[in-house]
Amino acid sequence: MVEQKLKTARAIAVKVLNQFDHDKQRSYVAQILDKFLPQTSEKQRATDLVFGCIRNRVAIDMVVGKLADCLPERIPGKLINIIRIAAYELIFNPAAAEYAVVNEAVENAKAVSGKKAVNFVNAVLRQIARSIDNRRIPLTQADIKKTLPQNLSTGCQFNTQILPDPEKSPVDYYSMAFSLPLWLVQQWLSNFGQEKLRQICFASNRRPSIYLRPNTLKTSIGQLADEFRDADIDFDVFEDSMLRVKSSKAITSLPGFEQGLFTVQDLTAFSVLKSLKFEPGCKILDLCAAPGTKTTQLAEITDGKAAIFATDIDSQRLQKLQENTKRLGIKSINIFEYEDLGKITAQVGSFDWILLDVPCSNTGVLAKRAEVRYRIKRNVVTSLAKTQIALIESAVNMLKPKGRILYSTCSIQGKEDCELVETFLNHNSDFTLEYERLTLAWPESFDHDGGYMAILEKI
Repeated sequence: MVEQKLKTARAIAVKVLNQFDHDKQRSYVAQILDKFLPQTSEKQRATDLVFGCIRNRVAIDMVVGKLADCLPERIPGKLINIIRIAAYELIFNPAAAEYAVVNEAVENAKAVSGKKAVNFVNAVLRQIARSIDNRRIPLTQADIKKTLPQNLSTGCQFNTQILPDPEKSPVDYYSMAFSLPLWLVQQWLSNFGQEKLRQICFASNRRPSIYLRPNTLKTSIGQLADEFRDADIDFDVFEDSMLRVKSSKAITSLPGFEQGLFTVQDLTAFSVLKSLKFEPGCKILDLCAAPGTKTTQLAEITDGKAAIFATDIDSQRLQKLQENTKRLGIKSINIFEYEDLGKITAQVGSFDWILLDVPCSNTGVLAKRAEVRYRIKRNVVTSLAKTQIALIESAVNMLKPKGRILYSTCSIQGKEDCELVETFLNHNSDFTLEYERLTLAWPESFDHDGGYMAILEKI
């Protein structure tokens, strides 16, 4: 059997982007990427190229249109993603050699088209390269109207203005510079002010760190850290609770994965349950449990002594919860199909806690769910809010007196968060707000996603 030749990260990125439909609601780039990653040894690099192109697609297309004088929508489909990937590297990855970026793009074009198209790709990328003054300039020294930000410190400066003035037109500037919808940027500016808007935009386009939550039913933070040191895996420790790994290895190949010693989880999601106290033997219902990141965390922090019942309306995603509990060796979670909810509640009675990690707009996790920025509409948020409040209402009669609902989202939109909770409380006088917290995404140091949580207590 002839061994298949491994493809480069750039070639894999082209394949993934060619299959990804940014307008289609159920086209998930991560799922497409997973199919192609086994074909390359440069898995981390291919991942960075794919997500980087999607996070910055509007800005990249703007550069192609303005500086190469060619509208992206008129470029043949088999060439546009080759150009986007190369333009992304020229602008956002200054460590990549310019000649290597352009040459491989030309070679990839040769594989799918004729000489005329190859010359076109070469000309477009050479023109973009000629228009760049400095591929990595400190933002403190840059002309902000000529510079696309790469991170909080540096940007790529062009020899002509490409962006609106952020002082005169902040919404237009942040929308274009960070490839975000105008209406969403406008809402963030109105709700949080310009400094917080800047923070959210940088956080939404960051390369997210990977954090691991130790499975405390099997190990400790110290023991997991020792496993990683022995395997020469570089990491940081966050508040004696999580490990931030700096390895390019696949998560599944890290020490302890198969043994169920850890789960990948963002710091914001981790903090939702971290500080809560659950009585031994309490009954907990997780109504939106799949894929089980918080559900399994709940089993760990209750030391397996709580009676946890978990379901999700998406039966396919519920299968993922089954797989995760099996890998982690967790026995205290009773998983059941959503249509059996009535039967389960009749058998076990009312609950001390009900967790609602509800479907939402994902505006707090745009760095990871990069495609969301092209699909979310104002009316989608309104529609989601109706579903979310319906889920809270459905939990009311399943709760004991003095019982609590933990409501959480990956959104930072008021309609899905504080405004929704206020609406619920105005119509349900037998509930009080015990606690709420909105977390905005953070782009530096120990970076993290955004999200909201509230604890509603039944009187």
